[in-house]
Amino acid sequence: MGLHLGDIAPDFTAETTEGTIRFHQWLGDHWGILFSHPADFTPVCTTELGTVAKLREEFQRRDTKVIGLSVDPIESHRSWVGDIAETQGEAVNFPIIADPDRRVAQLYDMIQPNANATQTVRSVFIIGPDKKIKLTLTYPASVGRNFAEIIRVLDALQLTDRYPVATPANWVEGADVIVALGLSDEEARKRFPKGFKALKPYLRLTPSPQTQVEGSTASRS
Repeated sequence: MGLHLGDIAPDFTAETTEGTIRFHQWLGDHWGILFSHPADFTPVCTTELGTVAKLREEFQRRDTKVIGLSVDPIESHRSWVGDIAETQGEAVNFPIIADPDRRVAQLYDMIQPNANATQTVRSVFIIGPDKKIKLTLTYPASVGRNFAEIIRVLDALQLTDRYPVATPANWVEGADVIVALGLSDEEARKRFPKGFKALKPYLRLTPSPQTQVEGSTASRS
């Protein structure tokens, strides 16, 4: 059985490039992104980890901790980070889990035999402060991830977690959002002082709640 949205992310203890961690304790009350790569010293993974390192301030601004994983041992990880810094122009600044016994990979269903019986696929898990899985993405080993999209989804998850709204197709931070179906027009007017535009009774658009005031200033924590 795979993991589903809303499930509690499995806890585990593992060795990483920044020491031994207990996953839930390491996350604390932050958002988290756990992502796996098929193997060390591989070209696509090298570009991905360098990209994540360059996005450190973006993740920090979103109160999000990032951690990588592969089924290679810790010595391999430590050797590889030098190559990443050399070729990508940024040193790895987040922990990478060593999972040679594939224990964590199996907990998170990262090994899919129809793709590869021994290596992890490119899994992404976004985990909320409540330790629940908010999003999963799975890429084949040959396709590098779009981390701009992962940040976009993180923005949407954090916004919809905070306010009774949903995000439309191709939404980006700051754009109009959709008023939740469970909110009446009267309630919506109270919650969103800038009002809303009803294209249909079930499709009501309002400016991003972060630009509106609901009794107190709405800002990213």
